[in-house]
Amino acid sequence: MAMSEKIIDLRNLLANRFPVPPRPAPTRLVTGLATFDQSIGHGLPKGAITELISPRGRAGSASLVHAFIRAAYRDQYFVALIDGRDSFDPCAVANSILRQLLWVRCTKALEGVKAADLLLRDGNFPLVIVDLILNSPEELRKIPQTTWYRLQRLVESVPTACLVLTQYEMVSSAQLKLVLENSGNLETKQNAISQLRIVVKRSHLKSEIAPSLRYSAASSSQQSAVS
Repeated sequence: MAMSEKIIDLRNLLANRFPVPPRPAPTRLVTGLATFDQSIGHGLPKGAITELISPRGRAGSASLVHAFIRAAYRDQYFVALIDGRDSFDPCAVANSILRQLLWVRCTKALEGVKAADLLLRDGNFPLVIVDLILNSPEELRKIPQTTWYRLQRLVESVPTACLVLTQYEMVSSAQLKLVLENSGNLETKQNAISQLRIVVKRSHLKSEIAPSLRYSAASSSQQSAVS
């Protein structure tokens, strides 16, 4: 028997005798925004819906979306952006970075929800962003809560973090609810990300991130900046 065959047999024997336990799949999607990730449990939760509420409209949310897209390019994964009012500005991001982005352009909120349904069933996107901030309250009210619970059931079965951007609280099935507490429009300002203030409003996530959530809640009273 050749030496190479003996080595292969030895490797097979060791693999059978001492099998390597499968590594658990990561439960967080790291965005690269250090303080943001730490405050919500080291990244956006996978298999869950996170609702980011921006009561004052686009008070930094577009800058945050751009940051998520750049993080996807940096870490070499694809991100899907469902644009509820066709408002995303691709010129703010380099063409090379856009290669990691699937941009779904919608004009109505219901179109965006249907797109989210399809993409979550697909399960190939680590991050799905549903931007409904500019959609009118009238059309958002037409989305039944049963729809959000259906989307939650879909995302639970895939390794995807689903982030829904809204202007007021509306996603009852969201396990994590965040509030963007900026008082003005940061989209045209330099270093807008460093001026974002995000606090945890509610979490139904597992207990392992509870310390981070308690820290974030304490930080919210001091209006800690996300850098």
